[in-house]
Amino acid sequence: MQKTLHLYNTASRSKEAFVPSSSTVSMYCCGPTVYGPAHMGNLRTYMWEDVLKRTLLALGYSVKHVMNITDVGHLTSDEDTGEDKMEKGARREGLSAWDIAKRYTQRFVEDTKTLAMLPPDIMPRATEHIAEMIALVGVLRDKGFAYQTSDGIYFDTQKFPEYGSFARIDIESLQAGARIDMGEKKSVTDFALWKFADPAVKRQMEWDSPFGRGFPGWHIECSAMSVTYLNQPIDIHCGGQEHVKVHHTNEIAQTEAATGKPFVRYWVHGEWLLFGNSKMSKSEGGVVLLSDILEKGISPLACRLFYFSAHHRMPLSFSEESLHAAVQSLKRLKALIAAETIIDNGVVDENLVDSACNPFFDALCDDLNIPKAMGCLWDMLRDSSIDKRVRVHAVRRIDSVLALDLLTPVQSIITKDLALACGITVVFAGGAPESDVLVQEIVKIVEDRSAAKKNKDFAAADALRNAVGVLGYSLKDLPQSRVEISTLV
Repeated sequence: MQKTLHLYNTASRSKEAFVPSSSTVSMYCCGPTVYGPAHMGNLRTYMWEDVLKRTLLALGYSVKHVMNITDVGHLTSDEDTGEDKMEKGARREGLSAWDIAKRYTQRFVEDTKTLAMLPPDIMPRATEHIAEMIALVGVLRDKGFAYQTSDGIYFDTQKFPEYGSFARIDIESLQAGARIDMGEKKSVTDFALWKFADPAVKRQMEWDSPFGRGFPGWHIECSAMSVTYLNQPIDIHCGGQEHVKVHHTNEIAQTEAATGKPFVRYWVHGEWLLFGNSKMSKSEGGVVLLSDILEKGISPLACRLFYFSAHHRMPLSFSEESLHAAVQSLKRLKALIAAETIIDNGVVDENLVDSACNPFFDALCDDLNIPKAMGCLWDMLRDSSIDKRVRVHAVRRIDSVLALDLLTPVQSIITKDLALACGITVVFAGGAPESDVLVQEIVKIVEDRSAAKKNKDFAAADALRNAVGVLGYSLKDLPQSRVEISTLV
């Protein structure tokens, strides 16, 4: 597909045409710190990164995708203070830090698989690359970019004149208004490369090094692992916008100081998932897990579609109402597509398929504008001037990016309960009917019956209950405004 992808590059603060440095696009994504389960806010970042990767593949590029697993060194504070999150997680659950890392790495992989995300080509763990980190710290020390204090080895940001330009940091103002205890740091922006083990504190994860026994700083991990598996400059580096000011700024400084080469060509960042009026995060006190949503009977595909409702560089508000809206939207989308699949979808003119797909991919190529792309998909499906066979082939190509399983029957959408606008929740005992038309008939009857009961028209309500029986199902009222739909035996 001959199209040019344009991405908003955080480094230039502008949209730029993407031109890879070789035939294979190198893509590095900051992965999870596996001290607990990833929540829906974390997973939003990995979702739009998945869309980016799928878009690159759809455009004909090969992609080498690396995502790290942080299983040591990520302190609870950006100021190199606080406790290592892995040690904190181990104490919380009464397990070893190694077992915590294994448990939540596996859970993260399962969550991304459930959400139909493509796996990274390489998923390196920090604890498996300590030697590379020690070597990189050694290079920085030998080149004069690092100094030693009583608690570790620190990067000297004053030796790197470009420090702060990426995040537009006013370092002089930071220095003047510093309110943290800098300890022995020379500058408020200096950061730890290697932290020494405290003899008074028993740690589970620490290693010997030429500088002293200890553990790596969080930032050095990504630099060491990214340059181990990808050539510089890396084409695309992704992450959440919270990484810009500290983590990615520090990655740039230490990597370019050590190698003397540009680190990354295109920096792509995404906005937060909001929960109430603040970012969904453990520190803010409110998180929702994917498992919480699945337990309510909401399909992971509906979760995926929910993420598509906002551009990745815009905040997205989380609510159960928005999830249920995604359920209904996916049902309607699949029902519309199902009407096309009865047509013989054999060989068609690929030029016509290209033409049908063009608006969708044009939107994606405009900085991954997936809400606009979704609108283009709806328009294409409703365009009667496009041959139905062409539409089926176009949907198949589009779904290589969306991964919504659009050509599979709709029954996979409803896995447990279905909340209706009338305030009733429909519980499908044994699973929803396979026919979307039948589901819609039952839902309409339940809604009409609810209205009849509110109007005290009990004769009409009884008649509507009998109408469900005519369709081969029984209706039973349950507590808390729920009705159970079961197959008649």
